[in-house]
Formats: sequence, structure tokens, C-alpha cells
Amino acid sequence: MANQETGMGLEADSPAARGHRYWIPIGVVLLVTAGIGWVLARPDLDRNIQIWLSLAAGLLGLILILLWFVLLSRFRWRVRLITVAVLALVVVGGRQMVRVDGTVDGRGLPRLVWRWTESPTSVPSGPVVGLPSSVVDVPTPNGVRDFPQFLGPNRDGAVAGVGLARDWVANPPRELWRQAIGAGWSAFAVVGGRAYTQEQRGDSECVTAYELLTGRVLWSYANPDRFAQWQAGEGPHATPTVDRGRVYAYGANGHLACLDARTGAKIWARGVLSDHQIKNLEWGTSASPLLTEDDVVVTGGDSQGPTVLAYRRSDGELQWKAGTDRASYSSPVLATLLGRSVLLSFNAATLTIHDPKTGEVLLDHRWGNDKPPKAAQPVVIEGDRVFVTAGYGMGCEMFQASLDADGKWRLASLWKNSRMKAQFNSVAVREGHFYGLDDGLLACVAVGNGERKWKDGRYGSGQSLVIDDLVVVQSEPGPVILVEAKPYGFRELGRVPALSSKTWNYPTVAGRYLLARNDREVVCYELPVEVGSPGHSTPAGAKP
Repeated sequence: MANQETGMGLEADSPAARGHRYWIPIGVVLLVTAGIGWVLARPDLDRNIQIWLSLAAGLLGLILILLWFVLLSRFRWRVRLITVAVLALVVVGGRQMVRVDGTVDGRGLPRLVWRWTESPTSVPSGPVVGLPSSVVDVPTPNGVRDFPQFLGPNRDGAVAGVGLARDWVANPPRELWRQAIGAGWSAFAVVGGRAYTQEQRGDSECVTAYELLTGRVLWSYANPDRFAQWQAGEGPHATPTVDRGRVYAYGANGHLACLDARTGAKIWARGVLSDHQIKNLEWGTSASPLLTEDDVVVTGGDSQGPTVLAYRRSDGELQWKAGTDRASYSSPVLATLLGRSVLLSFNAATLTIHDPKTGEVLLDHRWGNDKPPKAAQPVVIEGDRVFVTAGYGMGCEMFQASLDADGKWRLASLWKNSRMKAQFNSVAVREGHFYGLDDGLLACVAVGNGERKWKDGRYGSGQSLVIDDLVVVQSEPGPVILVEAKPYGFRELGRVPALSSKTWNYPTVAGRYLLARNDREVVCYELPVEVGSPGHSTPAGAKP
């Protein structure tokens, strides 16, 4: 009986069974567990690298255990072959029963759903119809302040003079309206009583104007275009820029449009990528249009130049194109550096500095490699320093700008570390400190030497704005959090459950009004402000 074989193989007390070499799978499990623990305990590795190394270790462990079972265990061959066949059927059947529906979060893990599960639809699958044929007059709400472009009035992620109240428990934000919205990762630009964004509605990529106080759609410009990628999702990414009664919007496939801000009528449009035979970026063009005195500036795509392009604001005529690097996901910046107005572009593997009138490349500085995406805007400090940061293990660096004896631009490194790794968001400066999301946690880093003052709060691949001495954080899961912008320690002051699904869009703080959106929903809050502050006035909807 000791050698009797059963349908499950050999009996457990037989010599052959004792020779199955169980120490091999046990050792593999122990090694994989130890390896994953070591990876997760490494503070120098960002979340993306940690999760993918852990998955790779787990997959390698499963492969080694399967090889042991097939080649080195002493189960009957019939048992081994049947087991492998069952596993193959499970894998094949699973692939037929599930599909990838975007990513779980900013770490890039695929979100698996049943194949018959419908993706949530936020709006009707088509452009807005039935809008009024005449121009709709929209009142300017009390306490509103213009937020006319990406990252605010100065395009630097910092807004002063709002005067937000600090206690959201005793005096919580008041929800004004909430509704569905088309897909996309664009934020809102606000001028007066109108809020502008981009969204995908079926096969139309739309620029849409909403009434700030009510959420009513005022107009929608529809371009028959659609971008979709399994990680990035579908829809446009860039935020419109509003100035002088016009809206400039850059779609995910490179469609640049200039529209009348009151009516949405097209003034001109250009196919930036198609006109110049530029391949699109893997996750779509994402640069929010930058306005100079005469031009609108955008970046290119996944080709070796042109990296930056400028079109005349009045009629859309190409004024210049420059650069030989591939573009990335950062938006261009206009700043004063060494007493001169310059344009900075953070590209796939370089930081370039341009003359904004001609596009002349004043400096082409290599930074990192071209594999990790660059999404944060470069920051100019006190007119002679430049700060750059990127996620995916890249870290950050502060440079000192100078001119040599021949008048050529130079950048010298002042400090470099991994204490600020901005993945999707940009950092903002307040009183000598950077505030931004370092690999999912809000961090405060000293501008002078790169010393980290604190790092706390798990907000995922979200976004942040500095509002006076506060930080408004749009967390990746959806809630909006208020944090104190002080270097002496992390202090969360309050939060509102604004959204409830993956959110990569920047929040917009237009005075006392907060607009939060993602690829499904938009909500508008009236924020409490301190008595006597510039934003304090009659609340929305109340009688003066």
C-alpha cells in the first residue's frame, strides 16, 4: 500500500512523495517575499518602480514554481500535464472574460473588469446641441477672481490674496452644483462668470464654456476627433487659455483652436502635428497653450523636433518652430531670466531656453534620459535660478543660470536630490519653499539647499495649488484637501469629498470658487473666506 498511486499522484508517505523537493517552491516563496519587502522598504524608490518591481518579482516566482512543478517535482506526468492544461485554459478563458479598462491609478496598473461590463458614461455621446442661438450674458459672481490659464493667473501654481478660511470643519465649503462631464484630464480656466474646459463627447473633442454659478452649458465647440490610450484613457488633457476675449485650446491629437470666448465661434484652427508630420506622444499632446504678447505657443510630439511652435494669435499663422528634442507632457513657461524675457520648455531629455519672439534656442541643456515622462513645469527663482523635477525616479535639480564671456547661456547645478519627484503635478513656491506632491505625498522642500522639511499625506497621483499660505490638494481618489503651507510641519486643515473616482485634473480656485473635475464628473464649491479678505463678499445666491 505504501507505493499505491492515487488519482492525485503518489501517497504522501511514499518515498517518491518525500522526494518532490518541496524545499524549492518554499524557498522561492521566501525569496520573493523577502525581495518584495526589500523593494517596498526602499524610500528612494518611487511608487511606480516599487509596484512594477514587486509584480516582476511575483511573476518570476510563479514561473519558477511552475517550472519546478513540471520539471523537478515527482508527481505523475499525467497530473503535471493536466494541471498545466487547466492553468492554460484558465488564462485563455480569463482573457476572454475580462478586459482592461484604463488604469487603477497613476502607477499604471491595469484595471481589469468583466468584458460585458459597460464603462461608465458621463455625458451623451455627442456634442452639446440645442444651445441658444444668441449670445448669453453671464453675470460675474461676487468674490470671483480670474483664473485664466493652466496653474493660475501667473501660470506658476500660486495664487495670492484669496483669503480662504482655514477651518473647513466649522465653516465647510458649500456645494453649488454637480453634474456629469465628458472624458478628459483638462482643468478649468475661469474668466468672469464663465468656466472653460475640454472634454470628449463621443467622437467629438469639445471645448466647452459653462456658467460658473450654475453649471449651465453656454456653448460647445466640437472637433471631430478622439484620442484614446489604455493608460491615459480618452479625451483631451490640456487646459484652455483665455485672454482678450478669445479661448485657445490644444487637443490631445494636436488640434489647436482659437475661439470667441462669448460665442464659441471658431476664429482659426491648426493641426499642429499633422501640418508638420509629427508623431503624437504615447499619452497624447498635453501642453496647455502659452500666450506671449503676439503668439500662442505649444509643444510638438514624439518626433525629433520641432519641439516648440508659435502661432500668431490674431490669425494662426506659424511664426516660428524650434528645437530638435522630442516633446514631453510639460507646458511651456514664459519668465524673466537674467533680466531677459525667455521661454522655457521641459522636453523628453532636455531643458531648452528660447527667445519668445524668434524661437532661437538660447540653451539646450541635457537632463536625465528620454524614457520617463516629464510633466512638471520648470520654475524660475528670483530671476537667475531654474528648478526642474520629474517622477519615475528622476528627482529634482536646482540650476544657476549665467552668461559666459561670449554671451552664451550656461546652467550650473547648485543641488540635486530625490526629495521632490513630481509625477503629474508641478510644484509652487512660497516664502523660500517648494510645495508639491513627491511621489504621492505632499512635501515641503527648501529652495536654497533642497532640504526636505516634511513629507506627509497620501494623496496619490494628484495635483496641488498654493493659495496664499495654504495648499489645496486634489487627491487622486477624488477628495479635495486643505493643508497649511508652512515649513515647520504638515497640518491638514480640512477636506471635502468632491469626487469619488480617479482624478488627474488640476483643481481651479477662482477666488472663492473651487472647480474640481475628472473624466466623469464636475463639482463647484463656494469656499469660505476670512472676513475682510479680498474674496469676502456676499455669498453666491444670497441677497446683498
